Order: sequence, then structure tokens, then C-alpha cells
Amino acid sequence: MAAITYDKATLQYPGADRPSVNALDLHIEDGEFLVLVGPSGCGKSTSLRMLAGLEDVTDGTIRIGDKDVTHVPPKNRDIAMVFQNYALYPHMSVADNMGFALKIAGMGKAEMRSRVEEAAKVLDLTDYLDRKPKALSGGQRQRVAMGRAIVRNPQAFLMDEPLSNLDAKLRVQTRTEIAALQRRLGTTTVYVTHDQVEAMTMGDRVAVLKDGFLQQVDTPRNLYDKPDNLFVAGFIGSPAMNLVEVQLTGDGATVGGRSVPLPRAAVAALSAQGQTSATIGFRPEATSLTSAETGIPFEVTVVEELGSDAFAYGSFPGAQTEAGRDRLITVRIPGRVVPMKGETVHLQVDSAEVHVFNTESGKRIDV
Repeated sequence: MAAITYDKATLQYPGADRPSVNALDLHIEDGEFLVLVGPSGCGKSTSLRMLAGLEDVTDGTIRIGDKDVTHVPPKNRDIAMVFQNYALYPHMSVADNMGFALKIAGMGKAEMRSRVEEAAKVLDLTDYLDRKPKALSGGQRQRVAMGRAIVRNPQAFLMDEPLSNLDAKLRVQTRTEIAALQRRLGTTTVYVTHDQVEAMTMGDRVAVLKDGFLQQVDTPRNLYDKPDNLFVAGFIGSPAMNLVEVQLTGDGATVGGRSVPLPRAAVAALSAQGQTSATIGFRPEATSLTSAETGIPFEVTVVEELGSDAFAYGSFPGAQTEAGRDRLITVRIPGRVVPMKGETVHLQVDSAEVHVFNTESGKRIDV
């Protein structure tokens, strides 16, 4: 096991007008479970493949432990990779698939069998060792791919969207198993996903990428509570944070014709930057129903009933996108007082839960 360091690691494909991964600075502690998350094309899988040695680094360095592995062949990096498509040999049994890398390395049959059986016990695969992959479910195949990585006892596990081929229920179950297994083994793990719920529930820390740039790396709780910029604020959380551009007033902002108090320090900081408007963000759970005299009018478009509570989607007066359409706002409401579609209710936004961003730079205003 070892720590992993990206030191301004950059990759730009020939003919590309910009790097796929741009000067990535990231340190992963020994034994840490770090998740790389972001939209398609953000560079998360490329970053993982650079670490694995499957892509050539254009500039910067990558270290595993104290060793610079930037130009070391993949087979000499002492890492194990788990792929999205499992990459199992269909003609081999589960035991042979799990032990194949050990066989290639010249390990004796007795020790190889011992390692395979030990990993199978951990992964609840003991009864399936003689089966072929086609006789297994998707979740079992994924566990075989995990077992193939575990038997090697590598310095690090690299996982590239390993759960994307599973159905929703099995994905929840398997991600719990992977997180528990990693904590038991204590092996440094870098995990790539586009699913931010997966990232928030699995990682010790989460690194958010966009267009090849690292936006923020922090614990799931801090990413949720203190996003560094508008992109992270809108990407992390399900449903996403509501982001509304507002005009500033003396002590806050105007939303839907109503005044929303903002921290004085935030208003002063924006004024010092020459800003007369800002973008405020608030989570769906930071709203509550109130009276027409004090609340912001909210026209309900769609309601999702989830039993104990519900999510209502709609719009505030005057809150529009750049294309001129009403900006969709999401609020969480008690499941027993669900409004009707088309109804106008009135909301209060908890001022203590409002985030303030500079609209031009996208940066969060810390107070």
C-alpha cells in the first residue's frame, strides 16, 4: 500500500486543442478511498488511466509512494484495475479468472489456490469458483473482477465506473460492499464515477473535475456544505442545489419580489468587487412553506411523491435562464401536504442556508 501523488500531471492528445487533464495536483493518502467524479468528458477516466500507465503523461509527474512512475510500464506499477465491463475470460472458471495474474507471475499452484480461496471467502464467491462467468449474475461477475484485483495484494486499486452495468438496486448493494471491503483491506483506492450519489456515499474524499481541471477536493460533507464554486454547487447533491441570479439590495437580495437576507460580509465583499448582482444557492431542504404575506410565490410544475416527503419542481417569478425560460427550482416539502400541479404556494428560504457566489467568476463568497 502507498500514497499516490499527481504533480501537475497533464495529458493532451495529439491534435486536441486543449488538454484532457490539465495540471492535475492531487495527493491521495495511504489507505484512502478517493473518488474522482464529474460529467462525461471531464477527464476523470483519463486521470485514472494515466495513473495505471495506460495513457502517456504529456507533462508533470505521477508518484506511487516514493517512486516516480510517470514513464514506468503498467505491469511494473503494482496496481490492480477493475474495469466497467468486468473484462473476464469467458472460457475460464471463476477460480482461473481470479488467479490468472498470479499464474502469469509464476506463483506456485498451492499458494495461488490459497489466495484465490481467501479472496473468494471475503467476496462470498466460494460456491462459484468452478463456474464460468456466463453462469453468474452481473453483481457476481463484478465481485469476480474485484477478487482478481484483491489476490494480487497491490499497492493500489483503480476502479473505472465498475458499477455502471448493474441495475439500480444491485448498484446500491454492491457499492456498500466495495466500500466495506476497502475499509477492511486498507488498500489505497482511486474510484471513478459519473454518479455523484455514488461518490458522496463511498469516498473518504471526493475530487470534482470539469473540462480537465480539478474544481475541488474535500470530504463529501464539506463539498455539500461549502462548495468552492457554482459548478461544484450545482453538481454535488441530488436533487441539485438551486442557483438563482439576483439583484443585491442594502441588506440582501430580491427573489420573486421578496427580500432574502444575506450575510452583510458577503454583500460588502461583492460591492467591493463592483458587483450589483450575485448568484445565490440554496438546497431543496432549505425551504419551507409559509404565508402569502411573507413568502416567495412558487408555481408548482411537477411533484414527485416519495412517501415521507416530496419534491416539488416549479419556478419563482422573474427567475429565468439565459435562454429566457423559467429557471426550474426544486423544493422539498412534507409528504402529507403536497401541493397540486399548477398551484402557487409560498416559500421561505432559510437565510442561514443560503450560499452566495460571484456570478462572473463563479467563486463562492466566504463569510
